[in-house]
Amino acid sequence: MKILISLLGITLDNHGRGEGRWGVWRPSVALTMQENLHFDRYYLLYQPDFKHLFDTVTADIRSCSPDTEVIGEEIAFSDPWDFEEVYFKLYDFSRRKNFSAEEHDFYIHITTGTHVAQICLFLLNESHHLPGKLIQTRPTKRNCARGAFTIIDLDLSKYDLLAQRFAVERRNDLDFLKSGIATRNAQFNALIETIERVAIRSTEPILLTGPTGAGKSQLAKRIFELKKLNRQIKGSFIDVNCATLRGDQAMSTLFGHKKGAFTGAVGDRAGLLKNADGGILFLDEIGELGMDEQAMLLRAVEEKTFLPLGSDREDSSSFQLICGTNRDLRAEVIAGKFRADLLSRINLWNFELPGLADRREDIEPNLDYELNRFTEKYGKRVTFNKEARTLFLEFARDPSNAWSGNFRDLNAMVVRMATLASGGRIDRKTVEQEIARSRHIASPSASDTDLAALLGSSYAERFDLFELAQLKSVVEVCRKSKTLAEAGKTLFAVSRREKTSANDSDRISKYLARFGLNFRELHDSGESRSRR
Repeated sequence: MKILISLLGITLDNHGRGEGRWGVWRPSVALTMQENLHFDRYYLLYQPDFKHLFDTVTADIRSCSPDTEVIGEEIAFSDPWDFEEVYFKLYDFSRRKNFSAEEHDFYIHITTGTHVAQICLFLLNESHHLPGKLIQTRPTKRNCARGAFTIIDLDLSKYDLLAQRFAVERRNDLDFLKSGIATRNAQFNALIETIERVAIRSTEPILLTGPTGAGKSQLAKRIFELKKLNRQIKGSFIDVNCATLRGDQAMSTLFGHKKGAFTGAVGDRAGLLKNADGGILFLDEIGELGMDEQAMLLRAVEEKTFLPLGSDREDSSSFQLICGTNRDLRAEVIAGKFRADLLSRINLWNFELPGLADRREDIEPNLDYELNRFTEKYGKRVTFNKEARTLFLEFARDPSNAWSGNFRDLNAMVVRMATLASGGRIDRKTVEQEIARSRHIASPSASDTDLAALLGSSYAERFDLFELAQLKSVVEVCRKSKTLAEAGKTLFAVSRREKTSANDSDRISKYLARFGLNFRELHDSGESRSRR
């Protein structure tokens, strides 16, 4: 069944009087005069004030096409040029009818009605609320009453040139997010493809996780620039490292303050959330944010409102939030250091960026990228000679090279070698010196190597230096002690004097469990080491 949906044309359908009307083009009637186009059902939407015109046009449609069932739909527009009103009344019509393109062939006439109404029909067709093909009519000199028509199918997948154009634009967007680097790691490329789709289609919070130096900050900035290029945002990119925020400074920096809110508040301050209005707010190391700030941030994300320090009036800001962290925020929630409700809100889109050691095939294209960055910054073009480049890549791809600082380490190495290069060429000697320097810095102490074996190679990114210093002592005592009780006597020798009952074994067990360790394994490894 072919079904037509059209608006009554208050001006175009009202041409001519009496029998003379058959000699002029009236689009709603002309559609039923076409020799090679027939509609089984015709929904004609009209305003109550033009019921007389509707009756005339309906009678003429039936005269031209007796088999066509004309169904009048009365829709009252108080202002037919008010986009919001027209759109929602047409939207309500589509929801009431619940048309299905799988059951019938639909055509949406976009010639009659105000330009606003035509735009609304187009949008509802594009969103599939009014499914089918668009049909547009026009008068002609040869047969002025019948005119001509054109059918437009918005299914872009059927148009090869358009599909190719969109494919090219998508590749450009992906290259943009990767800063033009021809990355080879399949897993990373798939991750970027997903991020590109989310960046273009969503304004919900994004959480970027991964080790320090994996490129979270740079990716967040590229997401902003991509949305800016696509005209999806008008505001600025505001970024802050939450590890630098403490106390009143944190509240003031993020949410602003009023004059006199605290000592030193000599004037009003807008705050970063307000500065990010209409743009993107990037909170790096969000795991460092205090619990009070987390609570206010949650409300700002959900309700777009917040209360500046010292103010009795709320302020508002509409921004997209991107967060970065190298911490396991779920573990932080369990430890009581991060709000579970905030994690749920920012975890809708969670993307874990791999470190450089997990993308060794991408080291070479990133090496070229860093050389180009050096050229842009210092105005001096530097390249490797063939032997030096081969040597550096062998070192960089060697599994023994942990790349603990990830891309920051690679950038630092390139900057040093490029700066020291004679005549703009990095030679073998320069590379050898840089490799020796890198290995000396990366060479861990015995205790660091031990902690890496116990906690994993990324332990330094997950625990504070204070915790690690204490843990080293506890591990050493446990390895030297024959029993858990003996270790407790050594570790709690002073505090035991003031206790009526000691439960040191339980204290040590719970302490070690925080790090995924237990006394028996430590004791056994200690005996094994003493025998060697």
